[in-house]
Amino acid sequence: MSNDDGLRKDAAFREHTRNSAEFAIDLLDNVPGHMWSMDPAGRFIYRNRSMDAYFGNGLQDHGAWLERIHKDDQRFVATTWRRSMDAGEPFDSAHRLRGADGAFRWFRASGRPSKDAHGRVTVWHGQTIDIEHQKKAEESLRARSVELSLLVDMVPSNLWRLTPDGTTTLVNRRMADYLGLDLSNVSDVASVMDTIFHPDDADAVYAELTRCLANGERFSMRYRLLRADGVYRWMSGRAEPMRDQDGNIVQWFGLCHDIEDQVQTTAALRRSAEKLARATQAANLSQLSASIAHEVNQPLAAIAADADACLRWLSAEPANIERGKRAAERITLDVAAAVEVVSRIRALFKHQPQSRAVEDVNRLVYEVLDLMSDEIAATTTRIDLVLDQHLPKVALDRVQVQQVLVNLIRNGIQAMDTTNPLRSLKIMSSHDQPDTIRISVEDTGSGFKDPERVFEPFFTTKGNGMGMGLPICRSIVEAHGGKLWVANNETLGATVTFALPVASAT
Repeated sequence: MSNDDGLRKDAAFREHTRNSAEFAIDLLDNVPGHMWSMDPAGRFIYRNRSMDAYFGNGLQDHGAWLERIHKDDQRFVATTWRRSMDAGEPFDSAHRLRGADGAFRWFRASGRPSKDAHGRVTVWHGQTIDIEHQKKAEESLRARSVELSLLVDMVPSNLWRLTPDGTTTLVNRRMADYLGLDLSNVSDVASVMDTIFHPDDADAVYAELTRCLANGERFSMRYRLLRADGVYRWMSGRAEPMRDQDGNIVQWFGLCHDIEDQVQTTAALRRSAEKLARATQAANLSQLSASIAHEVNQPLAAIAADADACLRWLSAEPANIERGKRAAERITLDVAAAVEVVSRIRALFKHQPQSRAVEDVNRLVYEVLDLMSDEIAATTTRIDLVLDQHLPKVALDRVQVQQVLVNLIRNGIQAMDTTNPLRSLKIMSSHDQPDTIRISVEDTGSGFKDPERVFEPFFTTKGNGMGMGLPICRSIVEAHGGKLWVANNETLGATVTFALPVASAT
C-alpha cells in the first residue's frame, strides 16, 4: 500500500471518529433528561445541555449539586451517594432539586460506576429524570385513597368487599367495631366471618350468597348478625358485583345496616294491630250477640207465655178446650216469628248476587302488590312474579278477588316470619286448561301441618288467628264458580292455588 493510501485511510478514520463523537454529544445534549459524568471524587466532568439549562452556572464547584437538593432530602441523598461512592455500587434516589429559577421539582437520579481492569472506579455516568408530574399524580392518588378510606369508614352502614369466590378482603371501620374485629389482621377478618351469622340463618345466607356468586345476581336478604357484645341483631344486607370491561366479576361490594329497631317496631305494631283486631272482633261479636238476643227474645217470650196459658186452660176443671186451641195457635204464630228472625240473621251471612266485570287477573295482582308495597317492604320479602302474559280475562267481583289475593299473600309472608330469613314469595298465573285460569301463591315458610283441616271454620295454626281466612277465601272463589286448594311443597313451604272460569266470549 502506498504512503498516499495510508494517509487517506487515516484521514477517513479521523473524520469518522470526529463525526461519531459529534453525534454522541448531540445525542446526549438532546436527550429529554439530565445526563452527567463525575470523576471518582464526585466532581462533574460532563453535563449535557439540558442539565446546564436547568441549573444554570451554579454547579461549577465541587459538591454544589448537593446544595441544590431540598433541605428535607439532603441528608438521605448525601448518605446514599457517599455509600455508593465508597462501595462502588450503583446510586439511585428520588429527591427534589432547585433549578435556576429557584423552584424545586422532583427528579429520579441514577448513577452507575465505570471500572478499570483492577476494579477501580474511573468515572461515574448517570442521568436525572424529571418526575414532577408523576409525583403529583402519586400524591393526588394517595390523597384520594385516604379520602376514600375516610369516606368508607364514615359511611353510617357496614361495608364489606369479597373476592369473586366469596373471600372477605375488606370491612370498614364501622363494621369492624360492630363485630369486634382487628382490621390490622386481614386473615382474622376473613376467618371470623364464618361465625357471625345466627345459627338459624347461616345456612340460608350461605346458600343464597353461593347462588349469587355463581350466577352474578344481586345479593339481597335479611339475617341476624352477632354484635361484639354477644347480641344477635337483625340486618338488611345487599351486595353488587363489580365487573371489568369484558363483563367478568372482579370483586363484590356490599353493605348491611342494622334494622333491629325496625323489626321490633314492626312486630310491636303487628301485635297491636292483632290485639285491636281481636278487640274489634269481640266487640262486633258482642254487638251481634246482643242484637240476636234482642230479636229472638220477644218471640221466645211469647212462646213461653202462650205455652203456659195453653197448659193452664187445658188443666182447668173442666178443661177450656177453646181457649187452649187459641193459645196453641198463638204458639204456632210465635214459632213462625222466631223462624223469621233467624232467617233474617242467616241472610246476613249469605252470598248475595254481586255485579261482576270482565277483568285481567294479572292486573289485579299488580294492584294488590302496589297496595301492599309498604307491608312487603317492611318485611324485606322478595316477590317473584311468573305471570302468563296471554292470560284470558275472567268475569269477577274485583274487590272480592283482591281480598282473596291480599289474604293469601299476607298468609305467605307471615308463614316465613320465623322459618326463613330469605323470605321469597312466588306468585304465578297460568292458563293450563282452556276454560279456566290458575293463580298460585308459593311461600318458603313452614308449610301446613294439617292441610286437610285448613278450611274448617275456626281451625288455625296461628297463635292469634281465628281460622276464618282460608274458608272465606274458598267461599269467595266457589261463589265465582272456581276452586281453591292447598299443598305443601316438596322441599320448603306451601302453595295455595285457586282456579277461576274464563269469561264467556258472548
